[in-house]
Amino acid sequence: MIGRLALRSLTAHPVRSAVLAAGFGVGVAVMAILLGVAQVVLEQSRAPALVGGGDVLIRLAPEVPARLVLAGALQSDAFRPGIATAAPTHTARLYLRHNGRSTRIAARGGIPSLERVLGDDEVAEIPNWNDSPNDIAWTQDTPEKVLRYIDRFHAIPDAPTWGASWAEWLYFNGRASGARFYLTFLVGPSMPDGRRRAGVRLQLDRGGQVETFTASQPVRDTDAQEAPDLAIGESFVRLDGMTYRVHLDLRDEKGRRARGDLTIEASPGRLVPPLEISGALGWRSGYVVPVMSGRLDGSLDVGDERVSFAGGTGYHDHNWGFWQGVSWQWGQVQQGDLSLLYGRVFPPSEAADADRVPGFVGVLGPDGPLGYATDVTIEETNDARGAPQMITVRARGSDLNVQIRFDVEAAVTTRGTGSPSAAASGPLGSGLDFLQLRGTYTVTGHAGARALKFSAPGSAETFRGSPEPR
Repeated sequence: MIGRLALRSLTAHPVRSAVLAAGFGVGVAVMAILLGVAQVVLEQSRAPALVGGGDVLIRLAPEVPARLVLAGALQSDAFRPGIATAAPTHTARLYLRHNGRSTRIAARGGIPSLERVLGDDEVAEIPNWNDSPNDIAWTQDTPEKVLRYIDRFHAIPDAPTWGASWAEWLYFNGRASGARFYLTFLVGPSMPDGRRRAGVRLQLDRGGQVETFTASQPVRDTDAQEAPDLAIGESFVRLDGMTYRVHLDLRDEKGRRARGDLTIEASPGRLVPPLEISGALGWRSGYVVPVMSGRLDGSLDVGDERVSFAGGTGYHDHNWGFWQGVSWQWGQVQQGDLSLLYGRVFPPSEAADADRVPGFVGVLGPDGPLGYATDVTIEETNDARGAPQMITVRARGSDLNVQIRFDVEAAVTTRGTGSPSAAASGPLGSGLDFLQLRGTYTVTGHAGARALKFSAPGSAETFRGSPEPR
């Protein structure tokens, strides 16, 4: 019925119907043309040539430190020659006041010397526009400075609800010649005298036998803020250029001594920039990986035996935040020039909804990231005793599709804590058992254009107890 009425209405006034149809057609065509032109104009407005030249224009949110981009993966051997003249810029809205009137204008600032190298016409004719001290800091920044910046310790936030559980630690692990170690330098919350609880914990795994060595000694907050240069008792970490130098002097429960020196080499293209999540009442948790995979060297003397790590592979990450009621799942593996990392944090329910905090998987190659994803599932399969037997991770992103299986071979359990250095520093966490796992990863899929198919030894962390990990 409706179709018949429409047909009769159109045929009753054929001229008017034809004009109306033509008008609609012209309108649609004009709109399509305008949208096409707008897209071209938008793309041209973002052209690198309009902001000083170059081949690639990278836009960052204001809260992202651009120097991390310039001195991170882009400083790898594959990219460094092409960004020798990288010129960061900043745009803002300013107001010009004249004769009592205000006029809003758009302003752009950059580093004069770098703009000139890129051939920016706006700068070429202004010889008096020179680099400021802050500009010079940008132009002379090095990967070493960035490494020290991302591995610094943080001031304890003012969050009374969580304040007693603040902790920050430098974590290292490595393997060579059948031996592995797990090492943590941890600084906890403040004590009544103003100093902060601190401890070192080394777990040495040889032939499936795990030995634990510890030391604890309070540190001043001013000393903690010098991290990654950090000394606790007779043990210390020093960052020398791109090399982490670790000296250990620890003892086990029987008084047996573990002493020695280790080094781990960092590289600009093999780091994961800082990540931080926040929640209600000032809750925070942060994570950065300064060394996804680096050359390991050195040795440890345990009693009368020497354990060599020469020619091995090392890893280093750094955690900070409030750990009351917090648990996590985490794992990492290296194979050749590939490094893979996965993780997920479960905050306390008072701070955030754990179901809304995604997991992540990242894969790095020899010159930087190959792919990452936050569409991640992490499933743990237990044995008859309730201990983790297998972990399955699936991740899918625009440039990553990977399946990961971790078969557990050994586990070290720290009872009733939420901190991997609790034996040295006291319980800081949720009361769950903290498990450090050793085993074999089997990885298949692809990252970018690179196919992934390998098996390699690696490590993982998780929790058990009541309440159960979510």
